[in-house]
Amino acid sequence: MVGNSNMKVLHLIVLLFLCHVLTGCMPKIYPLGEKNHLAQISKGVFITEDGSHLPLREWLPKADVQAVMIALHGFNDYSHFFDRPGQYFSEQGIACFAYDQRGFGAAPRRGLWAGEATYTGDLKALVLLLKQRYPKRPVYLLGESMGGAVIIAAMSKAPIPDINGIILAAPALWARSTMPWYQSSLLWTLSHSMPWLTLTGRGIKITPSDNIDMLRALGRDPWVIKKTRVDALHGLTDLMDSAYASASLLQGNTLVLYGEKDEIIPKKATYNFLQQFLVTHSADKKVAFYQQGYHMLLRDLQATIAWQDIAAWIDSSAKQLPSGADNRAQQVLVEWLAANSGNTQAKVN
Repeated sequence: MVGNSNMKVLHLIVLLFLCHVLTGCMPKIYPLGEKNHLAQISKGVFITEDGSHLPLREWLPKADVQAVMIALHGFNDYSHFFDRPGQYFSEQGIACFAYDQRGFGAAPRRGLWAGEATYTGDLKALVLLLKQRYPKRPVYLLGESMGGAVIIAAMSKAPIPDINGIILAAPALWARSTMPWYQSSLLWTLSHSMPWLTLTGRGIKITPSDNIDMLRALGRDPWVIKKTRVDALHGLTDLMDSAYASASLLQGNTLVLYGEKDEIIPKKATYNFLQQFLVTHSADKKVAFYQQGYHMLLRDLQATIAWQDIAAWIDSSAKQLPSGADNRAQQVLVEWLAANSGNTQAKVN
């Protein structure tokens, strides 16, 4: 028997579908333009192959550079997200770079979605530029939420960037296959009938972080997007579908960080992904679970714990993370696999 709330959603979907048939709207994507420029790094800006200027922040060590890190922000955020982590890692000898991805922050076409191919293409271009600048230094990619999904997509499709490792902090993996039917159906219908519609998330009671001062600062920050177009949400979901489906394709050194109090990306989606992710090349993969961690792990009140784990993992001399979060992940995942599939074959490192 269908509940009243589900019936209301179903009626809304039917109504919006009729609007779609009548109007013929489609989600809009603003992809890479004509490649008529040489990609380059200028002062405070990453100039892409189509001439787009993406604001670029950098945090450089005072001493010799030991490694290079490119950090990608999450959905509706921008490069400033990495300010405190970037300062910390630069003190560890790691040169850090973060840019505003297209449609976010001060990048062109604010609020509009550029598409997976464009986001991954920009990342791959910056990797090449920084490898030219630091030819003898290892390069690492770090992505938070949507940024993690972009990195997964980039590392799953040729040409795969020549880097030394990736760090995925609460990667965005909420694929349609893990959503309730009415949620994915409503998203499709809205994005194909009213793609211009903006949503604020007001009234949704979730806690993205325990760092309340930081969250309030984001609320005051004019560069953080507060009203999201439906077609941008549609594009993000396409990206999450792609990342989720690429679990078994990821190879090489990988560190995945997940907060057990994450209220943004559901546990089921993350755990299913990790189960497939750990089936192959498990010796090169490490997973860390933080019992007091939220979605914004790198900015939580206990963020320094995650920073220290990342630095230790990059150093590679430590077989285990200083916090013990890798041991916690092994315990939780083995219990979850046993309870949900009876398959404990996937080894957690």
